[in-house]
Amino acid sequence: MKDTTKHQGLRNQLANVLEAKGINDEKVLKAIRKIPRHLFMDSSFEAHAYQDKAFPIAAEQTISQPYTVAFQSQVLEVKPEEKVLEIGTGSGYQTAVLLELNAEVYSIERQHELFKKTSMFLPRLGYKPKRFIFGDGYKGLLEEAPFDKIIVTAGAPYVPKALLAQIKVGGRLLIPVGDQEQVMTLFIRKSPKEFEKHELGDFRFVPMLKKKN
Repeated sequence: MKDTTKHQGLRNQLANVLEAKGINDEKVLKAIRKIPRHLFMDSSFEAHAYQDKAFPIAAEQTISQPYTVAFQSQVLEVKPEEKVLEIGTGSGYQTAVLLELNAEVYSIERQHELFKKTSMFLPRLGYKPKRFIFGDGYKGLLEEAPFDKIIVTAGAPYVPKALLAQIKVGGRLLIPVGDQEQVMTLFIRKSPKEFEKHELGDFRFVPMLKKKN
């Protein structure tokens, strides 16, 4: 697993591109500059690693476009040591960004192939979430709730009530909602029964699937 000065230069260029697109959270940009995204992809696709585009990985999933990762991370407004639930571990790249923001990360993945691969791979890079879970993201993680932040990294046809219920008052749920295309939707919990909703533009994600029996 090599990470060279060339890779570092490409990451700096990528961070500059994201900054020009409106990413202004310095902690998020610092994470983008630090994390070796090429190691999260098959080595034969290394040339694509620092382009601002999504790319296929195993189990018919994708590693999200860097702008999308940075955008979600910025909107989430993660503070050090906050409990963050990630729905859709995928390649682990978004997980690594959350860990670079000093979050206490709990990450759920329903594709067993990806779960096994990523749960072994991330610690080799020094990234250690509080928990990796093979499970159904629609159900959240009740035994560890409530969470300061919940981030969903797949397109959900609807907003799971379980996720809304597992957010602390003052906390945030960020979820792309829709079928073919999604609207990035932010819910801020204002009280036990009240949420503030913000729609933040159109995005495209792989579908959020339920765990197979």
